[in-house]
This record gives sequence, structure tokens and C-alpha cells, in this order.
Amino acid sequence: METNHTRRLQGLRAHPVGVVLALSLGAAVSLGITRFAYALLLPVMRADLGWSYTLAGAMNTVNALGYLLGALAAPALLRRLAPGTLLLWGAVLATLFMALSGFFIEAVPLLLQRLLAGVASAVIFIAGGLMAARLGALDVGRSGLLLGLYYGGVGWGISASALLVPPVLAVAPALHGWTWAWWALAAVCALATVVLVWPVRALRGLTAPATAPAPAKGLSVGASGAEGAKAVAQHAAPPSAAPVPAVPLRALAPALLGYTLFGVGYIGYMTFVVALLREQGMASGTVTLFYALLGLAVVLSSRIWAGLLDRSRGGRALALLNGLLGVATLLPALTSAWPVVLASGLLFGGVFLAVVASTTALVRHNLPPAQWAGGISAFTVVFAAGQIVGPTVVGWIADGPGGLARGLVYSACALWLGALVAARQRPLALT
Repeated sequence: METNHTRRLQGLRAHPVGVVLALSLGAAVSLGITRFAYALLLPVMRADLGWSYTLAGAMNTVNALGYLLGALAAPALLRRLAPGTLLLWGAVLATLFMALSGFFIEAVPLLLQRLLAGVASAVIFIAGGLMAARLGALDVGRSGLLLGLYYGGVGWGISASALLVPPVLAVAPALHGWTWAWWALAAVCALATVVLVWPVRALRGLTAPATAPAPAKGLSVGASGAEGAKAVAQHAAPPSAAPVPAVPLRALAPALLGYTLFGVGYIGYMTFVVALLREQGMASGTVTLFYALLGLAVVLSSRIWAGLLDRSRGGRALALLNGLLGVATLLPALTSAWPVVLASGLLFGGVFLAVVASTTALVRHNLPPAQWAGGISAFTVVFAAGQIVGPTVVGWIADGPGGLARGLVYSACALWLGALVAARQRPLALT
């Protein structure tokens, strides 16, 4: 038995990239498909079902609420189940909830499906993040790369959705044709779940180190990766650890508020930008290219901002990244010119995961290791609050004069306000 375990460890050390790339399909299912593919379906569902933008935005609001509930439950679940088991069950449930969304046209059951899919996606993302962190512990020199590859799966899910949904809609029946897109997305999730069996088996028996390792230099945590980092820290912490001092929330208030406003602003863009481009008359193929390239930019972003995150001890990184996202969000509200819209998508995709990473880095720079889980937990809660509020508020604004363009202006303003507030965050003295 020991020989088999030793051989497994040797195989993981020899081929960690292949394993983590397969594992990244969990991130693709969790956020890239389960959350962000909805932007591609929103225009056709709204037109077919007569929704207001407020109701359309509420679909992503309840998804974000479900994600928060799943993130809060994940540490307790990880104390009872192996992360690989939790990952696969989460993927199966996410596939089921995505498929069920194609069987309803009433708002209430669709809202329920989005809520439950959010819960399942959080479980997937956190369990996969824990497994990727354990794999990275075997190769500390490349742990940042391996975690970046895992979280980059979010971008692969966005790109895959962009390439899949429009062709399915083009050949689907005229009546409620969007239901076929939900089923197609569920089929992709099912295929990804089958592939995930391999890395789960490869990583079976790989346990956490006795103490949670410090994130590697240049670590870029993916969208909502704070929840994953929190679960890793809690799951790896020794049961006999001494009481941890309270996190200085007041001293971190500028960063916490800036991150809340990031949650409000970024999710408005990711929910409604496709609908805005379609309203502006952009061709289906062009929208597909836009969203696919945005996803590719997410994949490539995992290493772009590593130096900034390593150097910035205060709120400078969070402020800069929020400011850039505000620019990216405003551009399609001002013009439908293709070069400008393309620049918006590439900039947005290249930045928004780095904002999450910046808060993880800020905690790592300013708090002692014993407070990392509590600090990341605080950022998790305020981020969740922002992205729960954002879609519904932007939708409500879009239902008034000015439409979706005004809604994205609101999102940009939220991001810029977040940048101004975050810039006031000063480095803390480690205790």
C-alpha cells in the first residue's frame, strides 16, 4: 500500500501540470459555465419570457446567494468528506441543476435552479482549490503556477460557453429554443465531470500539510478564490490551534469597502454586457468572439499581475485594478465600435480575477498567518454581498431611462468609487 502511495506521489511530482489542467475543469464548470454562461442566454430568455431587466438580473443575484451559502457550508463538508468526493458530487449536482433549467419557463423554479446551482458551484470550486493547493505543496517552486492554472479554468468555461451557446440557439426550435442551450451546457458539465474522475483518483490520499503553507510568490487566486483559500486554511489548520486574535476589521475598512464595490460592479458587467451588445445590433458571431476572447484573457491573466501583488502591501493594487475594470465596463456603454468593445472585453478578462487575488495578497502581507483564514473570510462576505446586490440593482436601473448603457455606467461608477476608497488603505503593522 505504501509502495502504491509512493508511486502516486512520484507520478504527481513528475506530471503535475496535466493533473491540474484536468482538475481545472472543476473551475470551468463551477464559475465559467454555471455562473457566467447565463450572460449568453439572458437576451433570448428575456425576449421569450417577457422579463424585465430587474428579474433577469435577479437570476444571477440568487446564483451569487447560493454560492455564498455553499462557500459557508464547504468547511463543514470538508471535515466530513474527502475533497475529491465533494468535488465530484458538486459537479454531478451542478450538471443536474443546469439541465433542469431547461425544463421550466416560470420565474420561480428558474430562480430556485440558479440558487441551487450556485450552492453546487461553490462546493466544486472550493474542493478543487483545496486539491490544487495540496498538489502545489508537492512542488513549492511551481505552486503559484499550478494554482493559477486551476483558477484559469474559469476562463476556459467562459470561452467554451461562448463557442457553444450561439450555435445551439441557431438550430434550436423557435419555441423556447434557449432550453436546448441549457441542456447543451449541462452535457458539457457532464463530460467535464467524467474527466474530473481522473485527477480525483490521481490525488486520492494526498493530505494537507500539518500547517497551511504560505501562498507561493505570484499566486493569483481566481474568481471568488477567497472562499477556496479560506477553506484550505480551515481544513489544514491543526485542531489544537490556540485561539486566534480578532482580525482588525476597522483597520482594513477601506479595502473591505473597495472590495464590496468591486463585487457590485464586476457582476453587473458579466451579467449584462452580452445583452447590451446585442441591443446595439452586434452580430451573433461578433458577440461570440468577444466573449470567447474575454474568457481567454481570464486564462492568461493568472500571471500578469503577480509582480504588482507581490509589491503592494496596502490598497494600491486593489485601487488600480478596480479603476481599470471601471474603464473596461464603461467603454461598451459609450460606443459599439468593435475595436473599443474588443478592448473592453480583453481588459476586463485580464483584470477581474486579479482583483480577488489582490485581497488575498493584502491579507497575506498585513496579517499574521493565524489570522489569514479570518481575514479572507471577511473579504469573502463583503464580496458576496456586493455581487448579490449588483445584478438586480443594475437590472433595475436598466429598466429605466437610458437602458443597459446607463446600468453599466452605474457599474463603472461603483468600481471607480471602490478604487478611490481602496486607495486609502494603508499597510498594517504585523502583530
